Amino acid sequence: MRAVAGEPALRYGGPIRTSPSIRPMQPRAWLPALLAAALSFAAGAQDNVRLPDMGSSAGALLSPQEADAYGASMLHQMRALNMVVDDPLLDAYINALGYRLVAASAEPKQKFTFFVVKDNEINAFAAPGGYIGVNAGLITTTADESELASVIAHEIGHITQNHLARAFEASRKATPLMALALLGAILAGAHSNGDAPIGILATGQGLLLQQQINFTRADEAEADRVGIQTLARAGFDPEAMADFFGRMLAALRPGGGEGDVPELLRTHPVTTSRISDAKARAHVIEEQTHPGAPRLAAGDTRWEDQLIPLPYVHDRDSLLAPRGGARPAAGASFYALMRERVRVLAAGDPRALAVYYAQNLDRTPGFDTVANRYGYALALSRSDRGAKAAETLRPLLQQDPDNLPLRLAMADAEANAGRRDAALAQYADMAADSPDNPAIALPYARALLADGKPEPARKAAALLKPLLDDSEDPNLYSTYGRACDVAGDVDRAAEAYADATYLSGHPEDALAQLRRLAAKPSLDYYTRARVDARIAELTPIVLELRRRGMRPDGDDQGRLTLRGG
Repeated sequence: MRAVAGEPALRYGGPIRTSPSIRPMQPRAWLPALLAAALSFAAGAQDNVRLPDMGSSAGALLSPQEADAYGASMLHQMRALNMVVDDPLLDAYINALGYRLVAASAEPKQKFTFFVVKDNEINAFAAPGGYIGVNAGLITTTADESELASVIAHEIGHITQNHLARAFEASRKATPLMALALLGAILAGAHSNGDAPIGILATGQGLLLQQQINFTRADEAEADRVGIQTLARAGFDPEAMADFFGRMLAALRPGGGEGDVPELLRTHPVTTSRISDAKARAHVIEEQTHPGAPRLAAGDTRWEDQLIPLPYVHDRDSLLAPRGGARPAAGASFYALMRERVRVLAAGDPRALAVYYAQNLDRTPGFDTVANRYGYALALSRSDRGAKAAETLRPLLQQDPDNLPLRLAMADAEANAGRRDAALAQYADMAADSPDNPAIALPYARALLADGKPEPARKAAALLKPLLDDSEDPNLYSTYGRACDVAGDVDRAAEAYADATYLSGHPEDALAQLRRLAAKPSLDYYTRARVDARIAELTPIVLELRRRGMRPDGDDQGRLTLRGG
């Protein structure tokens, strides 16, 4: 686990959803604030005047280290807002899928981090440093893995083509223009009454907005092109991107207000001509690899060149039909299991989701699949009905006894049902088959800690310790901290809790915990050296956040406490 200095990342795929209690300020209220911000940005842009490089200066404006700091800070803050689905099995899947695409991309050696966002909006986004977030709502809307891969390939394209750095550069260039527009509004207001300042401000904003829209459309077209190439090279269906957007178009209807438009269509403007272009590119690739592949008919009116009207999804189930009308296979692909796992782990009410599965399994033709029964079992376990979940999983495991997601779900169900010995035996078998697998080690350690005894806790700590250096999952650190605490190693527990607090988006609280630990006179030499090194890492991060006026709301925010002294 490493600390990253820097300010929060700008999000390029749509704003983080805020609390419903937050409302935009009225124009007269935000005018002074916006002017101050614009002038400060404009002044800041002049602080380090340098001769420009020939070509794009985006790389000079945002170094790889700064980009990584932006992305890491964004991910930590999203965790602080409970917006990330932190699950080792899902993390392994989404990163394996992502890196399969990266290996086929224009920058196969670039670092990426893929994660699942706890949001049911259909959206995905790329952030500086190679951070790519995929909303739970998008994953559960895709019909197959090629469609999911097509969206991730598109976002990879934004990063490999330097779109984010260029957007950063464009925003830096545009800020002085915004400052002038705002200054003009104030000067006009000094000589008139009414809403003249607001009108001038709106004009300035409109010019900048149009520039941003044009820039975004060019980027989207380029990301489509390189994304389809990446998709094909990685062995996925190159038509999946066009098919996914086409299914969305078919499931949308006009008449909704702006607030009803799915985030994917806000941040990734879709036109029928764009879908047609994607189809054509896919056919070119298919023709190169499979000569004689059928082409899109020139007179096909499905792809007529017109903008999609302001729409909203009125029938999400229609988006879930398999592409080409084919019925799903009797078995379950790993993708299908992970899609249902996302649906359950991102749900706010697992009991309601269990009812959804039960009713559809009973009434809806074609719904009774292995993946949906797996999702039903997960929802039952999360609703504290482990015995029913185990009953649901048993016939699935009889058909596929080596399926890791099903085996993990069964062990979780047994533990939830109070059958601890059976659960521990199953976790032990899986750990023997796949040692150092976080998806197994984390629930295994939690089961070992259930009775609060030191000896199982030492075993849990031994399971988790080898995984810490390569993990940024706060759950792994907090569980390791609890294992150390129960086992009697309270100093090591305090270190782990501080790391978990930092990764959860609370660096100031983490620093306070480390300083309290460093004040203990009983620390041994090696522990004190580790703690001092962590304090040295976190101090500049916290000082930078304070300088920017970003501090936690409360002194106890994110704090984890020890059982012992």
